[in-house]
Amino acid sequence: MKRRVVVTGLGAVTPIGNTVDVFWDEIKKGTVGIGPITQFDVSDYKVKIAAQVKGFDARERLDFKSAKRMELFTQYAAAAAKEAFEDAGIDMEKEDPYRAGVIVGSGVGSLKCVEDNYETILKKGPNRVHPLMVPLMISNMAAGNISIRLGLRGKCTNVATACASGSHCIGDAFRAIQYGDADIMVAGGAESAISPTGLAGFTALTALSTSEDPTCASRPFDKDRDGFVLGEGAGIIVLEELEHAKARGAKIYAELAGYGATADAWHITSPAEDGEGAAMAMKLAMREAGVRAEQIDYINAHGTSTHHNDLFETRAIRSALGSAADQVVVNSTKSMIGHLLGAAGGVEFIVCVKSIQDGYIHQTMGTKNVDPECDLNYAVGSPVKKDVNYVLTNSLGFGGHNASLLVKKYED
Repeated sequence: MKRRVVVTGLGAVTPIGNTVDVFWDEIKKGTVGIGPITQFDVSDYKVKIAAQVKGFDARERLDFKSAKRMELFTQYAAAAAKEAFEDAGIDMEKEDPYRAGVIVGSGVGSLKCVEDNYETILKKGPNRVHPLMVPLMISNMAAGNISIRLGLRGKCTNVATACASGSHCIGDAFRAIQYGDADIMVAGGAESAISPTGLAGFTALTALSTSEDPTCASRPFDKDRDGFVLGEGAGIIVLEELEHAKARGAKIYAELAGYGATADAWHITSPAEDGEGAAMAMKLAMREAGVRAEQIDYINAHGTSTHHNDLFETRAIRSALGSAADQVVVNSTKSMIGHLLGAAGGVEFIVCVKSIQDGYIHQTMGTKNVDPECDLNYAVGSPVKKDVNYVLTNSLGFGGHNASLLVKKYED
């Protein structure tokens, strides 16, 4: 029998706030965290804006020695994991460390580490690269550092499925608890790909918006959308087996009740045109949770602000929910914080949990003229205040990776 899994801790580093409380306050204010790129000179780049993390000082969140041995995506992950673990109130002195694990992913790892060390090779030769170059850049180091810092000795892995990484990590952590491999899992994603290589690469794909207006560069489902905006940060949660959480008197935010994962088997960057892969992921999540389409109150869409994603995801939602799609509220958090790539699923999961708590579905910012082919309720113009009991959150990654998670209001 599958064990029930609940959410007991939340942690975030985002372009509009470096803790969950600040982030959620800014979400409710409608803050857009997009602006001119300041991390490097973009004079020669077509794309000039991104959603950068502001005011993050790793030394305030981590000890100095540890921070020096982490690249930025790992610093974000470690800081968010510390917040989530403290929020959950877990005392590892009272826990079996082999029953607590980590699944935290990154779609890219550290491009900046590669850039810096390649420049060193060109200028000073191969013998002068940083001795920790490899462990600094590889994407599993977020999970590894969290495990070390928190003393978690159970399952420790990372999933790299591009923009679906964070959601797949949460889904795999969910499975680990359901089937008895762990009682506690730290899960989510982290990313810091706003670098010369990252910007140039995504620009060459024609995936990024070339707008220089931060207020509408990310405009999901808008007829004038022209690409996504690069973002960075981390979203990390603590999942627990229900009886374990109750036994220690934990506060319970919500229940994770369903997970669907599929592949489009279609194209390396474009979702399938009929949306059937993503639709099946949603159907699988609903089936596992025992929830009917008519019960879904809200979908936090992948909603990247690219032509193909927004249109094909709309088709997927219609296919998965049928006539019930007309009643559901859909929005895109990427309209406010850009696309956090491997971190997107973790941060957007936190939005879903907070929406259940507060009965608040944020507006899709930047969107003014909805594409006639995108024919759902995208919360354009104002937020929606209503009871939120059942939520789906979607993540779709390059390579055709689809993940859908179903979060529900917790009931004993």
